[in-house]
Amino acid sequence: MHNVPTAQAQLPPRNRFIINLSIITLQLRLGEDHLKALILAGGFNTRLRPLSCTRPKILFPVLNKPLLQWTYERLAKNNISDIVLAVFHQTEVYIKQHRVPRQNLHITYSRDPLRKPLGTGGSIKKAEKSLGQDSPFLVLNGDVFADVDYAQMLKQHEKNQCTATIALHEVEDPSRYGVAELAKNNRITRFIEKPPLGTAPSKLINAGVYVLSPRIFKYIPEGQPVSIERDIFPRLVEERELYGYVHDRLWIDIGKPEDYLQLNRILLDDKGTQLGNKKRPYIQIRNPVAFAHGVSIGRRSTVGPYAVLGRGVTVGENADVENSIVLAGTEIADGAEVHGAVIGEDVYVGVNAHIRRDCIIGDHARIRDNVSLPTGTSICPANDVVGDNYPEGCR
Repeated sequence: MHNVPTAQAQLPPRNRFIINLSIITLQLRLGEDHLKALILAGGFNTRLRPLSCTRPKILFPVLNKPLLQWTYERLAKNNISDIVLAVFHQTEVYIKQHRVPRQNLHITYSRDPLRKPLGTGGSIKKAEKSLGQDSPFLVLNGDVFADVDYAQMLKQHEKNQCTATIALHEVEDPSRYGVAELAKNNRITRFIEKPPLGTAPSKLINAGVYVLSPRIFKYIPEGQPVSIERDIFPRLVEERELYGYVHDRLWIDIGKPEDYLQLNRILLDDKGTQLGNKKRPYIQIRNPVAFAHGVSIGRRSTVGPYAVLGRGVTVGENADVENSIVLAGTEIADGAEVHGAVIGEDVYVGVNAHIRRDCIIGDHARIRDNVSLPTGTSICPANDVVGDNYPEGCR
């Protein structure tokens, strides 16, 4: 039998090389084997104080895993292994201290100058050498949970041959976000950053995930604070170079305590109870709940529904914890009640203390015996609360 020569085999060697190079380039872009991602690690969100006094938002635990770890896992699942973290100095220190599992990713750092935050656009420009000029790259706001299909988004970006593609998500109240108005071909015709309530052109908001072509760097001045949302995207709209990718999968910005609790509730419903396969007699577990390693619960206590207990959390006897997130090392004493709250690391909640809805307790705080915190109380890190003695400025 004779081998039938293919059309490619009949071409001169130089042309065969060009075809092979084109195939490789297409695989790299659409298969994402060498697609790079820039994660904007952000800083210490003021709306999540007092918890964000001691950790950047990107390290807030979600079902006992840092938000950054969820991002790493999603990138690894999409075969994206070359990651650049755009950080402030303090954020970098915290990330390294936490030793977030890297999922075999190759991670480098792009650092903003000390005491000179560059903004989203400036941080992208600062990472130009690491990201390169060869192909499009991903940019992720590291402080949002966005289950975006990166491959489909990149494919649409390549099809449109545009400078930038933004992931868009529909929300009820778009006034907190950048809002886009789309033409029929998904080209963005208007982009308004945080419009006043009731004035937004649509309910499609910037989901904090971008595919950018290297020519974006020409729009951003070097070494200057630049907001890509306020300064660059409106220019791209004028030049018809900004497109949207609408997705309807899970997306939440955890910038507010109620959204942080909601994300954990949604994931608990999706992933189910996580108890570490340990039997826990003489206590009442109301599913769904999530317990990290080393959780201890006393007799006749009730935990759940929607309770997330971090590593080494101790719950005493006759205690009640529901709809709350309790970070690592915290002790909840006998008879205490925690309902709808977020409690930081290494906190002590005293005997018969009551922590009510929307309370936020900073790391290392001590809530003494029989204290009852009103709804919406915030206690700053390392403060000692006795009776009604709330530290000034923290309530």
